Amino acid sequence: MSQDSNSDASNNIDDNYNENNSLDALGISASELIDDQTLDNFYSREQLLSVMTATLNYIDEQVKGGLILPYFEDIDAEQWQEKIKVLDIYITDEVEGRELNLEARQKDYATNILSYPSDLPAAIIGLMPTLPLGELIICHAVMIREAAEQNKEARQHISHLLIHGILHLLGFDHELGQAEQDEMERFEIEILAGLNIPNPYD
Repeated sequence: MSQDSNSDASNNIDDNYNENNSLDALGISASELIDDQTLDNFYSREQLLSVMTATLNYIDEQVKGGLILPYFEDIDAEQWQEKIKVLDIYITDEVEGRELNLEARQKDYATNILSYPSDLPAAIIGLMPTLPLGELIICHAVMIREAAEQNKEARQHISHLLIHGILHLLGFDHELGQAEQDEMERFEIEILAGLNIPNPYD
């Protein structure tokens, strides 16, 4: 996966406390073809971390209300709340994005975001100090093109894609049916509203 293709990429991992006092770790890396200015302009740590934190805080509240996370259904709610969540984000170009999408989904084009869940058994996660959510791969060129085509501000589109990707890492899938799509879109809209970002589906 991207670990093999980004050995020369810049990798900057930072830990931050969220308002619940649980430590969320965010790893950001990029293809060597993605320059530092692009990373600074579109993928600042503060922006991505704020979206990650808002998403996980929202999900925490839903879990307290009985929501089952499909990929973490074997982990009890208390353990979910207490565990340090870890997320890796990798930003790439259109050529590598196409290769990764073909490898992962047998689709021969670059897509906006790919989600690679951690897929760790609950017994293993129970022994770990952290709870790895998985990795998200964002294709920058596709993201920029989509934002322009949809008349959206690029950073707002990135925020939406990041929320969408995290929900996929938790096991939500809009391709399973209309009910699943409606639920996922509702989550996205409510999380974005909390970030003062308009409904992307309007």
